Amino acid sequence: MKRRVLAFGSFDLLHPGHISYLANARRLGTELIVVVARDSSIRMFKGRRPLFGEGDRLRAIGSLRVVDRAILGNRLSSKDGMYDIVRKLKPDVIAVGYDQTDASGLRKGLAKRGIKAKVVVIPGYKTGRYKSSKIKRMMGI
Repeated sequence: MKRRVLAFGSFDLLHPGHISYLANARRLGTELIVVVARDSSIRMFKGRRPLFGEGDRLRAIGSLRVVDRAILGNRLSSKDGMYDIVRKLKPDVIAVGYDQTDASGLRKGLAKRGIKAKVVVIPGYKTGRYKSSKIKRMMGI
C-alpha cells in the first residue's frame, strides 16, 4: 500500500540535520515529497532573504536519494496558504522537524480544513549542533 509522506523546509544551508530529518521522514512511508520554501515565503516567515535561491535549494534537495520528488511551495500571501499544497498533494503523513512548527497547532489546522494527514515530529539530530541559523552565525553570515 502506498503511503505518501510530505516534508517542508527552507533547506538554505543543507547540513546533516536536514539529511537526518528527511531520512527519518522517508521511513514513515513509501513516497517522500519535499516542499522547498519559496524565497518570498522565507522572507515572510523568517524576516530575511535566504542565502541560496529557491532554484538552487530545490536542486539540492531533489538530488538526495531519500527524496522521491522535490517541489517548490506555493507563493504564499499568508501563513495559512501552506494548507493549499497539503490539500493538493494529499499526504498520509506530514513530517515536521523538532523546531519547525507547533505540531498540535498544525493538527488543529488540518482538522479544521478536513485534511486527514497524520503529523509526526521528527526528533533532532545532535540537537543544537546542526541548525542553519547557528551555522550561519558561526560563519559570520
